[in-house]
Amino acid sequence: MSFQIPDCFYRVSVKALVVDASQRFLLVREENGLWELPGGGLDFGESPQEGLRRELKEEMALEAKYISDHPHYFFSVINPKGQYIVNAVYPTSLFHLEFKPSPECQEIRFFSPSEVFEIKEWMYPNVLEFARLYKIH
Repeated sequence: MSFQIPDCFYRVSVKALVVDASQRFLLVREENGLWELPGGGLDFGESPQEGLRRELKEEMALEAKYISDHPHYFFSVINPKGQYIVNAVYPTSLFHLEFKPSPECQEIRFFSPSEVFEIKEWMYPNVLEFARLYKIH
C-alpha cells in the first residue's frame, strides 16, 4: 500500500529555547557531530509541552521546570534528508543541565548567533534559521 504525502505536509518538531545569563541558547551535539536545538518530533495526540517534555527526557534524561504556553519562534526549513519540517520553539527552563549522553545528545553548549555562523558546517539547517531569527530579536 502506498500513499501520497501532500505538498503542504510538514513534520512538526517542538524545540526548547533554554538561554543562559548572556542570552546564548542551548544546543545539543548529536552522535553525527551536528548541533541541534533540544527537542524533537511531535507525536500525534501530544500537546507541544507534552512532546517537549518527552523529548527532553528521552534524549537528555532532563526534566523541564517550565515550558511556555506559546512558541516564541515558528519557522519552516528543509532538513538534510530533503524533508519539509516546521520548528515551534518554546522558552523552557530546566531543573539542571546534568544530562545523560545518548546518540541524540553527546554534548551540550550555549551558543550566540555569531558562534553558530562561525561553525555553520556543523549546524543543522533549522539551527541556522533559528540563529538568524534570534539575532533579529
